[in-house]
Amino acid sequence: MNAAAEKVALEHEAARIFMRHYEQRFGIKMRHIWHNEPRRPDVSCYYDSQRLDLEIAHLYGSEAEAMHILGRELSQQTHQELLALLRLPVEQRMLEALNRIICNKAQKYYDSQRVWLVIRNANPLWRREDMLAHCDKLHLPKQHPFEQIWVVGDMLGISGILPLFPLTLLHAEATLC
Repeated sequence: MNAAAEKVALEHEAARIFMRHYEQRFGIKMRHIWHNEPRRPDVSCYYDSQRLDLEIAHLYGSEAEAMHILGRELSQQTHQELLALLRLPVEQRMLEALNRIICNKAQKYYDSQRVWLVIRNANPLWRREDMLAHCDKLHLPKQHPFEQIWVVGDMLGISGILPLFPLTLLHAEATLC
């Protein structure tokens, strides 16, 4: 599979996992995924019969970790980068990576009426619970195009989903734990 096809497949899988968890949790139907062209968010669906666009991102931690997680051939330099990362506190790496994704996506313009950001965690060192424990340290930009921001806690969605924005959803989540 080429890189573009792999990216689309990963985005669709992330959207399906998120939609399934969201439906189970809130009882609101989310259906019919289709992929969009540039200038629009990655995936569109119907949210209770209204169109909703989802911008999908994957949280790896670093480019070296992404290569390792995706099973790419690693150079000696990449191996060295991975070893150096192990010296940093896990929660620091997680927060930096999460903040980097949110800031990068917040700077984009989307040709969409409603767009949510869905970040699927691909790093096996982190789980939804880790993010919830440290989400008070996230730096959400004051201006961004997202109606909501969600995290899928792991690649398979086993640990569930976590709302990061709006803050009312996040605070409600924190009281449940």
